[in-house]
Amino acid sequence: HDGPDYDVARDFGRRIVERGWMVITGAGPGIMRAGHEGAGQESSFGVNIVLPFENAPNEFIADDPKLINFKYFFTRKLMFIKEADAFALFPGGFGTLDELFELLVLLQTGKSDLHPIVLLERPGGDFWPGIERMMRDTLGARGLIDDDDLGFYHVAADVEDAVDHIERFYRVYHSQRYVGDKLILRLTSMPDGATVAALNQEFADVLRGPIVPATASEAEVRDGDVPDLPRLSAPFDRMHYARLRQLVDRLNNSPRAATSAAERA
Repeated sequence: HDGPDYDVARDFGRRIVERGWMVITGAGPGIMRAGHEGAGQESSFGVNIVLPFENAPNEFIADDPKLINFKYFFTRKLMFIKEADAFALFPGGFGTLDELFELLVLLQTGKSDLHPIVLLERPGGDFWPGIERMMRDTLGARGLIDDDDLGFYHVAADVEDAVDHIERFYRVYHSQRYVGDKLILRLTSMPDGATVAALNQEFADVLRGPIVPATASEAEVRDGDVPDLPRLSAPFDRMHYARLRQLVDRLNNSPRAATSAAERA
């Protein structure tokens, strides 16, 4: 229960809970235990996989009603992806890499809504830089992924960098939903006209028309799907999801986003 990566995972769990989030892990030992130790039992969820050779759930979540046991990996991963708003991965084996690449595939193909992914380890560690070099120099160099696809994740320098990346993703962007053939971006604040005009110009290659302000659709109102939030309607081509991630980043870095963050602080 010690080591530099364990310490970073524990500190990340504590820090993200201090910022108002909760932590969900696979409920096992090692890094998963560290996340729950940092978060505390009240702010922890666990999705345990039942295997004949694994340890029991760690003591921080073992007797908690927020622990769910799964027989199959695919249902367990579905719960991870469906219920989480952000993902933090630490050095690990096949299971860690399986979860990372499934996340990237789902984002790349639009089968999952956009979420921030942070890759975190001990300061100065070489695990994630090595994985990133493989993706860039082997996959990217052979044209197996686009350069833009490397923007789906962030190799964090430290815990504060990881937390900041996650929170920055939600400064203006809140969530998304398709209504007909239009992608609706639900926002915490409406950007000004100059920002919308700049988005239309910069991302014209993946738009089939202009981005315009919108109101909640009948379906969103009926479902209680945050109907009071401001919205932008974007006729996105539903192909270039890495570019969509860049569009969301531009929204979050707009002047209004900086003002909103200062107001909340």
